[in-house]
Amino acid sequence: MIGDKSQISHIQVTGIEKLGNGKRRIHFENAESLILYYSETRGCEFEEGSAISYDTYEYLLKEVIGKRAKKRALHILEQMDRTEQQLREKLMASEYPMVCIEDAIAYVKSFHYLDDERYAETFTRYKKEKMSRQQIKQKLMMKGISREIISNAIEEEYDVDETVHIRSLLEKKHFCSDKADEGEFRRVYNYLLRRGFRSSDILREMNNYVSVV
Repeated sequence: MIGDKSQISHIQVTGIEKLGNGKRRIHFENAESLILYYSETRGCEFEEGSAISYDTYEYLLKEVIGKRAKKRALHILEQMDRTEQQLREKLMASEYPMVCIEDAIAYVKSFHYLDDERYAETFTRYKKEKMSRQQIKQKLMMKGISREIISNAIEEEYDVDETVHIRSLLEKKHFCSDKADEGEFRRVYNYLLRRGFRSSDILREMNNYVSVV
């Protein structure tokens, strides 16, 4: 990115790439490249070796691309609620400059359109009937939510007895403690363990469960 801004009045164009769909990537010397639509650069003459003023570069970065990034962020969140990490990854995939991405995230957070605490609580509330605490924790961590937020969400929303989940899964597996051989017992045990249930809970329920089928 740009070094000492106080010493810069103009920025040289070092290359231009045509990207299709009316867009092109403009490369600059000692400054981040910008992807711009042709319609966004009216009045700017971009040629390799030419220069634009630093003020023009800042305008294009923050007022043109920055506003577009905010609109894109809002559109993404209108389609589906997302975590901060997920939104950041979506904007990065569209090749927005990081300064525009962070500004867009701050913008949607200011209106509470983006809220990891709300996301974690809602996710836990709707998944608790099907998932163990550990499964929910792992899923939320993969979405980039902090351990503290996850812990608070689970404490607030997870009010399900996990042994009920275990019994339900044992029923689906047609498991019967007094008929299962060692191989079946191990397979079912490992299956439940992978789903995030505690070993002590699994063993207690498996040893006592008799299928009604």
